Amino acid sequence: MSVGHRLMDSGEYELALRAYMRAAGEVGMNVDVLSAIGSANLQLGRLGQAETILRQAVKEDPTFVPALNNLGVVLMERGKPGEARRIFQQAFALDSGETDSIRENLRLAIAQSETSLYAEPQEEPNFTLVRRGQGRFVLLSQL
Repeated sequence: MSVGHRLMDSGEYELALRAYMRAAGEVGMNVDVLSAIGSANLQLGRLGQAETILRQAVKEDPTFVPALNNLGVVLMERGKPGEARRIFQQAFALDSGETDSIRENLRLAIAQSETSLYAEPQEEPNFTLVRRGQGRFVLLSQL
């Protein structure tokens, strides 16, 4: 897993995904491995695969905050701000509001979900995914 994390930090997402798959063969498909595989797929732009794997990680352990956060990021990227908001709220509560990136993701999801309810359809939102620590991502937006 540590090899995969270092590869993710250096932007080698495909190699990181392979390292995580090797780790799965060694330790099994636990929540850490599933979350890491989902994160690598997210960085590779494979949003459907990332969502499926991260949902599996959350099903395995509904209290695993990194998987919840990354699932929320995927949902935002896929244009599902309402569901992302719910997921970020869950991650925020489990994290006791200690992680700035989760707080920021929740703020963006709230703003986006409220905007999508009351505003006229506009251009595609401009989101940027930024890695913050091991297996954690923050979603930045230009609202």
